[in-house]
Amino acid sequence: MQTISDLNTPERILLGPGPSMVPSRVLQAMAHPLIGHLDPKFIELMKEVQELLRYVFQTKNQMTLPISGTGSAGMESTIANFIEPGDAILIGVKGYFGERLCDMADRYGAVVYRLDKPWGEVFYPEEIDAALRKQPVKVVALIHAETSTGALTPLEGMAGIVHKHGALLLIDCVTSLGGIPMKIDEWDIDIAYSATQKCLSCPPGLGPITVGPRAREALHRRKTKVANWYLDLTMIEHYWGDERTYHHTAPISMNFAIREALRLVQEEGLEARYLRHLANSELLWDGLQDLGLRLIVPLEYRLPSLTTVAVPEGVNEVEVRKRLLDEYNIEIAGGLGAFKCKVWRIGLMGYSSRRENVVLLISALSRLLR
Repeated sequence: MQTISDLNTPERILLGPGPSMVPSRVLQAMAHPLIGHLDPKFIELMKEVQELLRYVFQTKNQMTLPISGTGSAGMESTIANFIEPGDAILIGVKGYFGERLCDMADRYGAVVYRLDKPWGEVFYPEEIDAALRKQPVKVVALIHAETSTGALTPLEGMAGIVHKHGALLLIDCVTSLGGIPMKIDEWDIDIAYSATQKCLSCPPGLGPITVGPRAREALHRRKTKVANWYLDLTMIEHYWGDERTYHHTAPISMNFAIREALRLVQEEGLEARYLRHLANSELLWDGLQDLGLRLIVPLEYRLPSLTTVAVPEGVNEVEVRKRLLDEYNIEIAGGLGAFKCKVWRIGLMGYSSRRENVVLLISALSRLLR
């Protein structure tokens, strides 16, 4: 058998759609000695993680916790728990991750109604209202920050429309939580999920979720068991609740990491963090346009944490990304789905959202595209 050498990964400048760069304090937290997942010290840590997550989600929801799995596990947990076979769900599809929600809902036996718009556009409350007048559903699912397109759907007023029609509002805030305002209680959102590796600048491995009272009641009124045992919130809530009833072995080191990452968010303050993300993104947008590059999403609903840039005619987008990585140690990403080979996706999330990273990227692109 071949001898495997020591691990020696490069320290990249991660400016893609995730993962983002991770602060040293978070990496150091992961190196702490392991303790048991029912150890009193870990139970104390769980409470701290929940309280910090409530701060970032801007909610008082009791059921606020990190799912043991990546952001896709957080996504699937919401579908698995709030959809029973035959339930109707309306999903706004304007990018890759709306498509993924449709796939998941179909697998759990939902009657899926799609509301489609061109990639890069957003949904407005009146459009959701019109769709629900035609077809009542149990859940309306929308992507707040679509990572595949860089479009930010406004959520103010959305819940009022959804609740008027007797439905629950489910929001994907994977690429917005911790970098863009996400006001769960103020906007009356019933269910939301996210991921650790975007604006929270924590390694991938946990899927933060929050569930409001209206949705929690619906969960407990289910007629059938949740089809996914591992993601069953009716059991997980007891592990993360006062009972601390064993359900699974939580990823100890990842919970160390998210605790530290959320502490960094709290220390900076949400408003200051939002302003930092916006200021650095505006610097990026100006620099890209100075290079003659076209930004896909109009300014009024452009996502500060993820920017899509049209690849110029005649430019090999893969070659540019390869040279950025090889010559400048910078990672950006290409497009997904309908945007494949047509766009670059540039992320400025969490610890990656720094002025020096923007200046370096613009300089490197200027040289490569020249």
